[in-house]
Amino acid sequence: MINVAVLTLSDKGSKGQRQDKSGPLISEMLKGVGEVKYYDILPDERDLIKNKLLEYADKVDLILTTGGTGLSPRDVTPDVTLEIIDREIPGIAETMRMEGLKKTRRSMLSRAVAGVKGQCLIINLPGSPTAVKENLEVILDVIAHAIEKIKGDPTECARQ
Repeated sequence: MINVAVLTLSDKGSKGQRQDKSGPLISEMLKGVGEVKYYDILPDERDLIKNKLLEYADKVDLILTTGGTGLSPRDVTPDVTLEIIDREIPGIAETMRMEGLKKTRRSMLSRAVAGVKGQCLIINLPGSPTAVKENLEVILDVIAHAIEKIKGDPTECARQ
């Protein structure tokens, strides 16, 4: 089982002005794949996000963020993620955007990123429950393999 942290980034959610539906949806979708060990809701504040990502990266195999991936001035999740990761994995975010384009052209506006910090995989998901479901569905089957590779699994990746 993969140890997971879910981090919801929402000014309104952190103040209790909006119920977080995306974080619990992520937890539900991960059943059978991973166990959510940590779950927090933070405002869209760079330092808070950075500190929490760094804290989680030492404790879990996977961090899934939800929210803060758009174009508004307070959407800083991808910027903070890029600041702390050691290596980017562009194919994950590209795949999410490509699949999203099949449903809405607004998918191209997502700035979500994915990358590795130490031995932890970090993936930014959008904030809306519908977009979370659509994005996570398209990458869910590669997450375990990615984490195995991040942790040094020497087996071949080629399809048989």
